[in-house]
Amino acid sequence: MLADQYDLAVSTVSEAARDAYVQGCELALTFYPGAIEAFDRATADDPNFSLPHAAKAQVLMREGNVAAARAALVAAKDLAAGLSQREASHIAYFDLAFAGRTDAAIDALYAHLTAWPRDALVLATAANPNGLIGASGRVGQKHQIAGLMDSLAPHYGDDFWFLAHHAMALSEDGQLAAARPKIERSVAINPNNAHGAHGFAHVCYESGEADTARAYLSTWLTSYPRDGFFHGHLSWHLSLCEIQAGNWPQALSLYRDAMVLDRHSGGPQQRMSDGAAFLWRSELAGRPRDPAAWRALYEYATSALPLPGSGLADLHVILAQAVMGDDSGLDSRSRRMQEMARDGRYPSGSYLPTLSRGFAAFERGDFSTTIDVLAPLAAETERIGGSRAQHDLIEFTLLKAYLEAGRAEEAQRLLGARRPGASGVPVAGLASAH
Repeated sequence: MLADQYDLAVSTVSEAARDAYVQGCELALTFYPGAIEAFDRATADDPNFSLPHAAKAQVLMREGNVAAARAALVAAKDLAAGLSQREASHIAYFDLAFAGRTDAAIDALYAHLTAWPRDALVLATAANPNGLIGASGRVGQKHQIAGLMDSLAPHYGDDFWFLAHHAMALSEDGQLAAARPKIERSVAINPNNAHGAHGFAHVCYESGEADTARAYLSTWLTSYPRDGFFHGHLSWHLSLCEIQAGNWPQALSLYRDAMVLDRHSGGPQQRMSDGAAFLWRSELAGRPRDPAAWRALYEYATSALPLPGSGLADLHVILAQAVMGDDSGLDSRSRRMQEMARDGRYPSGSYLPTLSRGFAAFERGDFSTTIDVLAPLAAETERIGGSRAQHDLIEFTLLKAYLEAGRAEEAQRLLGARRPGASGVPVAGLASAH
């Protein structure tokens, strides 16, 4: 029987279909363009080949094309009769994940990877801070992801893709000494991997090495396709380096070139998160507000993300609503989140509805209320998914509120409790806390 690049048997007798499927997997796993077209070639060569449909569904879902993703998964399920146990389990797992059955999907994930640890497409959905476990609403999920990757490491050896994800997971869990050699090895084996560049940026961020990240990303992005899924997000990472260094013209150029809505290469959630985070963090660093940019994001969120879904994306929708003074929109979204949480369909529960009140207070200049709301939430930011770098937006907002309220000692305590080694804190007025 034919096998994929991880030596897992695939139910096709067509070498052409297998080869196209493997190519699609390689592009999907490294976040390079062309994966969907490769999966389509695989199913054209063998119309009864189920796995390319499931893989295509995965790519479409991360791009925000939910209807097409669900249709592709239905096509995979329609061809599931007679599949091997591994392939049937593979498709059943995606069915649970797409249905939003988080706890059941996590159970299925562990069972599947116990039996078939080298099923990288399944692992890819959980190996990052925005994946299945990262978005589970669980406190302690970063340590859980690191533990999962530790347990699977013997099965992958020197695989560049796995090393990049393992390094990222270790970095997010605070294990920087263990993360560094893995990410350096990954990018040395294969530099053409967006997850490698992403992991390198995160290890540098958590190690306080903004100049190293800036040098690496500014070079790496020149050879990465503009339509690569991570082009916008990695440009956001580079912009953080520029903001921290005080290079505002370069940061703004990156925003206009790669993060504005019609230039960003990612899906709706990534466009919203990167754009809003850039604008908000720029303001915290002392740059003037760009009302037109905020209005564009607000209107985009209304059309592209009208209902709550991803905690991380919802955080940035909330920001846009707060900036635009849309109190009724904030209230409506918060109530919807709470309803979904009661039905078990919103893993982070009441975290974001509560957080929204803090950001609304910040926008009103009510810094005392901002502090009262945000301070108790500071230890639970991982509940919304996303990375520590992304969560810093919340911590920096709380810090700015302390400074604006004249509560320098509390600002000092917040800084003192910041994780050791992490990148600097580009918040205007910080000198008054020292």
